[in-house]
Parts: sequence; C-alpha cells; structure tokens
Amino acid sequence: MKGTGTLLTIFSIPKPFRGHIGTIQRNAIQSWLQLSPRCEVILCGNDPGVAEAAAEYGVKHLPHIARNEYGTPFLNSAFEHVQQVATERLIAYVNADIIFLSDLMASVKRITAQRFLMVGQRWDLDVSAPLDFKNEDWEQILRRQVSSCGTLHPPAGSDYFIFPKGVMGEIPPFCVGRPGWDNWFIYRARSLGVPVIDATGANMVIHQNHDYSHIRGGAKLHPLESPDARYNLKLLGDQEPMFTLYDATHLLTRHMLAPAWTLSHFERRWKMLPVWVPWTGLLVRYLEWLVRKVADRL
Repeated sequence: MKGTGTLLTIFSIPKPFRGHIGTIQRNAIQSWLQLSPRCEVILCGNDPGVAEAAAEYGVKHLPHIARNEYGTPFLNSAFEHVQQVATERLIAYVNADIIFLSDLMASVKRITAQRFLMVGQRWDLDVSAPLDFKNEDWEQILRRQVSSCGTLHPPAGSDYFIFPKGVMGEIPPFCVGRPGWDNWFIYRARSLGVPVIDATGANMVIHQNHDYSHIRGGAKLHPLESPDARYNLKLLGDQEPMFTLYDATHLLTRHMLAPAWTLSHFERRWKMLPVWVPWTGLLVRYLEWLVRKVADRL
C-alpha cells in the first residue's frame, strides 16, 4: 500500500486548566498545532477551562463524555465520540501533558500498513513555565533540555496511541489517566493481529512532569491506590496480562521499520507464549525449571 499522506486527528481528555497542570496542557496543545501537515485537534470533557481552551486555540470540543461517580471521564466514551466525528483516517489519542515534536509526522508517514498501532516511550522533563512557540527555535531548545536533564520513561507505560479509525474496536470503560488501560490497549492490538510499532527510536515525545493532586485523595495517595486506579485494575482482572512495549511486533527508527527481534523481545515472547497458546504453560514452566537446575550444577 502506498502512503496517502493522511493527516492525524489528535484527541485528548484534559484535566482542569488550573495552575501548573493548566500551563503544561496549554504547552501540549500548542505543540500539536505546530505539526505539519496541520492536524485536527479535539479536546474532550467539560472540566473547568476545557471549553475555553478549545475556543482559544480554535479546535473542536466534545463536552459530553461519560463519567464515573468521582467525575473521572471514561475512555471508551471519548473514543466512541471522537471516532464518530473525526475527519481523518488516522487517530491519535494522547495524554494532555504530552508535547509532540516535528518528527512525529515523519514517523506516521513512514507507516504504510492498513492496520497498525503506533506507540512509544516518552521522555520525562520538568517544565514549569509556558513555552514560547513564537520562537522559531522552540523545538531545538526543548531537545537540548531533554538531552541534558530529561529521563526516558520505562517501557511499561504509554502516553500516546496512533491507529487507523475503527481498527481497535470497542474498549472497556476504563478511567482516563489511571493505570492498566494502556497495557490493555497493546494487548488488544496483539489479540486482533494488529502490528504494534514501537516508535521510540524514531521520534521524541516529551512528558511534562507534574504531581497527582488532581486524583481523588490528592498527592497523599500513590497513583495505584486511588479508587479509579483500583477500578481499572479490577476491570482488567486476571484475563489479560500487563502488556508493555516489549510486546511490540515492530521497531521504527529514524532509518528503518523492522521486526522486533531483539533479545528482550524474544525473551518477552517466550514469557507470553502461554497467553497465545495456553497448553504451552506447563512446558514453559518445566523448561524454566530445567534451566535453573542446570545452572545450579554449573
């Protein structure tokens, strides 16, 4: 299939635009609007400041997103609404604190498959002030900051997902911004036979660090201890394992798209073999026991 040059519809579910969270969300939205070709941007939810931000930046606003008893939006509601109104074939869900740089679009254009899920690690960076997007060197400045004091986040969590409209089907009613659902999303793609492309090596995605005072219970609670987090993990149950970027099927770098054939990926596939072929569970455990026995005798 030849590339079509299709643009992205980028959507997010922002938190209330207050204080530091408001600052970094404005930074994120403005970075999406700098992408070329220009992308459609949709802000979801009716938390304080969301409608005003959508109007200020001239982007679409979908206020009517279903919420739980604590007021946390459900992801499936946002995904359904966005895919009904999105004008572009490719959809990008991104957390509202994530900055995209120009290399994102170059990466998307290089993926020519009809069905895929593009994900990647993020770079964590302390950002405390509004970014000056009128400065033509804003991206280079950020890249230098990441190089000097940024931290590459572990592959267990993902903050953006790019895929063709409708390819992922229905998703459970996960709470936005809480653990587990991003791991399930990778599992979902793999279970559907959708190639999962880890684009960490092709584009720099920046997460602006923040606290968790927006979560019910405030900063006193660890993110995994909030009621919404417990709900997400309960929704996952024991049926689906916690998939990570090590479960990607392909790796995208600045030079090539290749199968994920690193030692870490092969080790992960061996560990996850019982997920896809249940009867191999006993075999895997026996072989692992045998390897340990041999190692003990050496």
